[in-house]
Amino acid sequence: MKKKNLSVKKKIHNFYSKKLDDPRIKRIYLNFKKKISSHISSSFCVAVSGGIDSMALSFLAKCYSLENNKKIYFFIIDHKLRKNSTFEAKLVKKKLKLFQISSNILTIKKEKISTNIQSFARENRYKLIIKQSLIKKIDMILTAHHVDDLIENFFIRLLRGSGLKGLISFNKIKSKVNFDDKIYILRPLIDIPKKDLAYISNNTFNFNVNDPSNLDDKFLRVRVRKLISNLEKDGLTFNKFKLSLNNLSKSNIAIDYYVKKNINDNSNYLKLTNSIILKDDFLKQPDEIVFRSFSELIKKIGKKETFARGAKVDNLLKFLRSTNNNSKKTLSGCIIQKLKNSVIISSEKR
Repeated sequence: MKKKNLSVKKKIHNFYSKKLDDPRIKRIYLNFKKKISSHISSSFCVAVSGGIDSMALSFLAKCYSLENNKKIYFFIIDHKLRKNSTFEAKLVKKKLKLFQISSNILTIKKEKISTNIQSFARENRYKLIIKQSLIKKIDMILTAHHVDDLIENFFIRLLRGSGLKGLISFNKIKSKVNFDDKIYILRPLIDIPKKDLAYISNNTFNFNVNDPSNLDDKFLRVRVRKLISNLEKDGLTFNKFKLSLNNLSKSNIAIDYYVKKNINDNSNYLKLTNSIILKDDFLKQPDEIVFRSFSELIKKIGKKETFARGAKVDNLLKFLRSTNNNSKKTLSGCIIQKLKNSVIISSEKR
């Protein structure tokens, strides 16, 4: 039995090694490895949907795991949004097992959702993965986001009226996923085109689950994808897009400097009560600096994974600037109290 197990392991090692002999796959793997290696001390998990992108990521992560003798967790999400989602999740698990990849299926509680289905699925997917990551002491979630996702997200946020920070926020290889900074999302494929991931998936596992929503025009992302396809005919390239994105990122870094300065100079954090007192000068900075500083503090005190809605933050800031009366407002798990020339932000949960 032991000899048989050793034989299977050797066969699997040979499979992955042989696939890396392909120059195109090897180039992408070396790029992936370089991004991962700087976080060698971290504990990883892979979010697997069963689509082309995540199957390619699973192959690359398994190669890295074998080469470095490092355990990587694989989580398959059953989102319960399609009739066959449970069957598909089990099928993905079975397919991964054939290639010596152990995985766990995480199931989202079934709910009736009529609007913003994709946002619901994404938010609940991360909640489940974060929960498991905390249990298993994982600090790095690997996702299969790629170049095409980067461009699509830029245009989606542009159409929704996002500010500078929102437009460039997806441009990071690594980003925080929760308020206490213990878990990060790592996007090691963010500079790889989808066509390269399709090549890996088709030439390795040769299996993926098709999501019909990717072709449904009722979803904004699908319509944006078609828009980008037309813009590519008019000369839009990744290099041109990346140049613009990098220029925007430089501007954002400059603004972030003054945001941190405003927080450090004009607010006091009271650890004992998990509250913050804003000095009078906090609200006297330029609008964008105040908006971002305030949003950061609301997120921290409210212990939220995402920032409060921009419109709600704007309305609250207008209120705080227009009144000197003792008054209270709530936002994103926080109580915001105006007392003459100062503002106190405290948690609703005490």
